[in-house]
Amino acid sequence: MSAAPLLSLKGVHTHIGAYHILHGVDLEVPEGEVTMLLGRNGAGKSTTLRTVMGLWAASQGRVQFKGQAIGGPGGQRTTPEIAQEGIAYVPESMGIFADLSVQENMLLAAREARRAADLDAARLDWIFSLFPALHKFWLYPAGKLSGGQKQMLAVARAIIEPRALILIDEPSKGLAPAIIHNLIAALQELKRQRTTLLLVEQNFSMAQALGDSVAVMDNGRVVHSGRMADLAADQALQQRLLGLSLGAHQ
Repeated sequence: MSAAPLLSLKGVHTHIGAYHILHGVDLEVPEGEVTMLLGRNGAGKSTTLRTVMGLWAASQGRVQFKGQAIGGPGGQRTTPEIAQEGIAYVPESMGIFADLSVQENMLLAAREARRAADLDAARLDWIFSLFPALHKFWLYPAGKLSGGQKQMLAVARAIIEPRALILIDEPSKGLAPAIIHNLIAALQELKRQRTTLLLVEQNFSMAQALGDSVAVMDNGRVVHSGRMADLAADQALQQRLLGLSLGAHQ
C-alpha cells in the first residue's frame, strides 16, 4: 500500500474574476520526490501553484496538505497560514525585493531570524555552497544581480529554513544554459536530501533530469500523470501530450 501523498488536489476548480481557469484538477505530490507539472502555455500550471498557496481560492474541490484541508470551500486557509504549515513558493516573477540587499532578502524569508546573526550559520554555508554568487554579493542590492543570480536568490529564500514542500514556477525561464546547469545541480542536491518539490517547467531536459513523477495539464485539467522516466522514454506520448518530444530539447 503506497503512502498518502504530501499534497493532493481533488476536483479543484479555480475562477479568476469571470474566467474559469482550473476545471477539476486532480494531482498528487508524493513526499520526498520531485513532481514536474508540464503542459502548454495557458494550460493552468501557474494557476495550480497559486491555488495551492491560497493566492487564488479554489471555488470547488479540495486542496489537502499532510491530510488536512488547506484550500477549497469550507477549508480555505490564508496564504500566510499555508506558508506557516511549511510550504514555500517561488513565483515566476521570483518575488525578490530589488531595493534590499541579498542579506535583507534572506532575512525576510527566515521566519525565526531578526538580524543576520540569527541566521543558521551551517544552513547558510550550505546555501552558499549551492549558490556561491549569493555569498559574493551578500551586501549588494538584489536588483543589481543578473537574472540567473536573482533566480538563485529566489530559490535560496525558499530554502533558508527547512520546508516540507517547495513550489517553483518556471525556474529556468530566460536563463542562459550555463546558469540552468548550475540551477539543476542545486535542485538535484535538494532532491538528494529528499526535499519535496513541485516544479512548473518548460525546459524538458531539466524536467527529465529532476523529475520523479510528472503531471501534464491541458485546458485546466491534469490529462496525464505517471513516472517522469516513462514519459521521457515514450516519444509518441510526448508528442500527443505536449506536441513535441523531449528528445528534441536535449
